[in-house]
Amino acid sequence: MVARQIIQKPPGMHWRYRGTLLTLCTLAFFVTMVGRLVISPVVPLIIDDFDISNTVIGIALTGMWMSYSASQFPSGVLADRFGERVIILVAIGGTGIVSLVIAVAPIFPLFIIGTTALGIVAGLHYTVATALLTRTYDEMGIAIGVHNIGAPAAGLLIPPVGAWIGARYGWRSAILLVAAVAVPTFVLFACQVRPTKPRRPNQPMRGRFTLESIVELLTRPQIAFPTIISVLATFVWQGTASFLPTFLVAYRGQSLELAGTVFASYFIVQAVMQVGVGWVSDLYGRDRAIAGCMILGTTGYVLLIAVPGWVSLSAAILLVGTGMGFGAALSPRFLDVLSEEEQGTGFGLVRSVYGLFGALGSVLVGLMADLFGWASAIALLAVLLLIVFCALLLNQLLSLGY
Repeated sequence: MVARQIIQKPPGMHWRYRGTLLTLCTLAFFVTMVGRLVISPVVPLIIDDFDISNTVIGIALTGMWMSYSASQFPSGVLADRFGERVIILVAIGGTGIVSLVIAVAPIFPLFIIGTTALGIVAGLHYTVATALLTRTYDEMGIAIGVHNIGAPAAGLLIPPVGAWIGARYGWRSAILLVAAVAVPTFVLFACQVRPTKPRRPNQPMRGRFTLESIVELLTRPQIAFPTIISVLATFVWQGTASFLPTFLVAYRGQSLELAGTVFASYFIVQAVMQVGVGWVSDLYGRDRAIAGCMILGTTGYVLLIAVPGWVSLSAAILLVGTGMGFGAALSPRFLDVLSEEEQGTGFGLVRSVYGLFGALGSVLVGLMADLFGWASAIALLAVLLLIVFCALLLNQLLSLGY
């Protein structure tokens, strides 16, 4: 295991610029999440337009999330070669351009190609921005928590707006929201963020992808264990992000617009609580914060499927939204045991691995819904979170040190 080094912040890193950097990285993350989340509230419309099943649209969403995860590892390598600023700009601009392709797709195979390409370009952002912020801030749990607000902020604004536009003007018009936020964000980031110096500008990229180095990192006990629990937790996050609005329409009988509003509320909770999860992880430990998220999320999913009414729905959204903020504790858990040199490429590798497997949440939740109904599909998510909690508890009780 390589201990995380104490990093001396670059001289002249004024606190105001650090705030600007954090704000714009968060806004860039917001754009990449808008591109992926705007699809969810209009899934019922896409299903009707292309005459497909939940499983088939789940395949398209899984392809998007898998390609998003697959690009995490090379994004770190590319940032080491060309600098973080360039890669983040490619992520922002690429997300806007590919969304236009999706919006005009005349046939479903082209829609799948578009969503897969969207995942690739959007996936370039997170690992690169996280590594950059980790080198900039000492309180990385809080910084990552703030940065991660970009995802729930997208969920706050886009589902109700996208559902409203989709219901009145069609799902294709809703997808065009992505370009509307990508263009000004690209300009702001290009103008306000200083060029970043590549850390390995002369090292051949091919040499960074050796099988031996990949296996060595992934088999470290303190990397392998959180990677496994990340697969399960990410599976749940993906299934929720892909199908919560559809579940609310099909199982709880809500209108498309109302389901989009509830979906937005879920992201509001995640946005607010995510910073708190990061703070708890800094103060009381990563695993305690993650375990708490798992219990809260499990309880919320049970309420969603077992208890009718607005009170139970409100409580469920509060619990699930908080539980799905686990990333603010889980990401620092990896970074704690990676050296500064490994934080870009190494963190990208583990995100690619757990994200690829976790992306199956979209297609498998859709398949479960088609075969056994929505109650069984959501119950699966609750069970997976409970498994993660038990794994963390055993690691603590048996002092396994993973």
